This record gives sequence, structure tokens and C-alpha cells, in this order.
Amino acid sequence: MQTLESHYTPATASFKADIAAGEPWMHTVRKGQIFRIVDLEGNQAVDTLFYNAHDLSERYSATHTVQAQSALYLSVGTQIMSSEARAMLTIVADTCGRHDTLGGACSCESNTVRYALNKRHMHSCRDNFMLAIARYSETHPMGPFFSKRDVVSNINFFMNVPVTPEGQLTFEDGISAPGKYVELRAEMDVIVMISNCPQLNNPCNAYNPTPVQCLVWDGV
Repeated sequence: MQTLESHYTPATASFKADIAAGEPWMHTVRKGQIFRIVDLEGNQAVDTLFYNAHDLSERYSATHTVQAQSALYLSVGTQIMSSEARAMLTIVADTCGRHDTLGGACSCESNTVRYALNKRHMHSCRDNFMLAIARYSETHPMGPFFSKRDVVSNINFFMNVPVTPEGQLTFEDGISAPGKYVELRAEMDVIVMISNCPQLNNPCNAYNPTPVQCLVWDGV
């Protein structure tokens, strides 16, 4: 795992937002800006999607990102690739060192399959993404139009999902800690959509969803 600290300080950020435990969030980050996600209390999974702010049909692609890096996990130097095989963002600093590309977002269906039928009703990242889309549409009526089909396979920042020699996924205790962060430089104008994971049934967030913080700097 490769880690690298940033030279940016919170005091100089041009934008700052706290995302409550289990909540969705959306924001536009412009080309050249620096975007940081901070794991405030440790072991919180941050399910994240990125979209071309001018063309929503171009969005984060797990396939292109893994292929470009020849690696399943994201860290310093990783380019977040789009469905058009273009760089959307580059990870420029990272104090955690591992971020998942395979685990996907929890949903009512996965709550049922992974845990129990009586867990189906529990809030999920898929629900959060749909809520974020609804809120965005209300506050940006003339902006890009999102729909259910735009919710694709996502990145899980700070989440630890090892792959066994047999190719199976396992959901393990997180390896992050309070104050760890990942920082990305936008290579195009992007819309960020986050579900600050509300999951209570696996150890990815120590069974305890907690807040995270997002910051933006205007770059050098």
C-alpha cells in the first residue's frame, strides 16, 4: 500500500462540507481543483461515483480504472477512468493506502442475500444514491438530468475487500483510522455523488456509520 501526505491544509480550502453518518451528498468539482475525503472517525466506507459534469453518459468505470492501473485497489497515482477511457481524476495524496473497486453498493437486495430477509428494509447506499439524484433534481432543475440507470458500480473509499486466491470477495475490518484521507485532482469537470454508507451489518465500518468531511481547493 502506497501512502503520501498532502501539502494542502483545511484552513486554505475554498469549500468544506460535513456529510452526516449514512447520508448522501453531491457536488461539482472543476478541472484542476483538488478534492479530499476525510474519514473523520475511522473505518467509514464512502461509496462514490463520478460523472462528467457536461455529459452524464460519461461516468466512472470500474473496468477501465482497474485495467488502466492493472490493479484492483486504488491509491496514490491511480487515475479514475471514465466509461470513455478518459482520466476523470487522479489520486494525488492518500494516507489510507487502499480503496475498493469491487464490493459495490449495498442495497435492499444485498441486505437480504448477505444477511437476512428481515434486513431488507434497512437503509442502503443504493437508496442513498437515488435520494441524492432526487435532491439534485430539485435544486438543479435546469442542470444535467440523472436517472436510475446512471447509478453504476462505484468506488468504496476506505473500504477493505480482500480477494481470495479462489477469486472470492471477503468483507473485512477496515484499515483506515480517524483523520485518514484520500485526495484527488480533477482532470475534467466532474459531479461527485457520495453515499456515506449506512450499513450496520458488516465490519467495513465497524458496524457504526460515522460522519466524513469533503474539502475542495482551487489548486496551484
